[in-house]
Amino acid sequence: MSAVRPGPTNSLTDVAGVRVGHATRRGDGWLTGTTVVLAPDGGAVGGVDVRGGGPGTRETDLLDPRNLVERVHAVVLSGGSAFGLAAADGVVQRLFEAGVGHPVGGPGEVVPIVPGAVVFDLGRGGDFRCRPDRSFGEVAYDAAVSGGDGPVAAGVVGAGTGTRVGALKGGVGSASAVLPDGTTVAALAVVNAVGSCVDPVTGELYAGRFALPGDLPELRPPSEADLAALRAEVEALAGPATGVPSLATTIGVVATDATLTKAQCAKVAGIAHDGMARGIRPVHTMFDGDTVFGLATGARGAPDPYAFHALLEVAADCFTRSIGRAVLSAETVHTPAGRLRCYRDVCPSAVPSPDHAGPAGDEEPR
Repeated sequence: MSAVRPGPTNSLTDVAGVRVGHATRRGDGWLTGTTVVLAPDGGAVGGVDVRGGGPGTRETDLLDPRNLVERVHAVVLSGGSAFGLAAADGVVQRLFEAGVGHPVGGPGEVVPIVPGAVVFDLGRGGDFRCRPDRSFGEVAYDAAVSGGDGPVAAGVVGAGTGTRVGALKGGVGSASAVLPDGTTVAALAVVNAVGSCVDPVTGELYAGRFALPGDLPELRPPSEADLAALRAEVEALAGPATGVPSLATTIGVVATDATLTKAQCAKVAGIAHDGMARGIRPVHTMFDGDTVFGLATGARGAPDPYAFHALLEVAADCFTRSIGRAVLSAETVHTPAGRLRCYRDVCPSAVPSPDHAGPAGDEEPR
């Protein structure tokens, strides 16, 4: 679709009214975080599609089109595996205090609807006990409220802090697109997969071929020396031949300003998985809990079938692009649990970037 272009920030917040906040903690055994996606105060129609074999989720049954509640008020994406689901409690309480939620009685009697999903990053900072709790949800919510309508921070931040994709460092990435009719579609991905984002033969990013102008730096095939370094990272990660992959999971959100039904939002979430499959191989394994949420704010009208088809096509591409932007935004990290190198540092010949700062070491919790 040649007329499609990125939005002003090329991130999820290009959908008007959607805000994003991160809580990040690194150092002293920590390497994890939480990301909150806030809907407009009136909520957004929501859907979900879960395809991984080991999901960790909250409130996904409520998003079934056969069930009652139409709108959600936030989506929580978090590290910490099942423990990290507790981060949503902090968001629910913050929304309740703000009077935002599904009305169930008199004034102030609301129940915030906050679905969520988690990735496995336990122990990657060095201490298995360092994982998000409700305070992470509160911090990420406050960040979304106070300044979450700007460009979305990417890389080693929020739910992407402790992520890994194949042998490389994962992270958070986001991308947007504006269709010829003015409809905006955008995605945010937390990339943490058993599979790889890199072609094992050429060393190139799978997502690179789906980029729009301005998405990514000018990517090139890596040199033979860099390819050898990449293969060494894969071999080092494999270690003894146990035959058991690390636990993982890629999660995310696709949002639009169109007016959609719950069933259509579920379809948007489902088509985003096609975008995930273009950026990660293998995908949806039994060791991944891959989950995508679809949100529609309803600021624009309802699309006809042909316009909805175009929206779906762009939604899948946005998710693929978000994966590529996550990998290229990631930094190398060093913790007591070991080193996770980023694609830029392993294959510098593929990503010419004179201002790239290089590896990141431990830092104070934040």
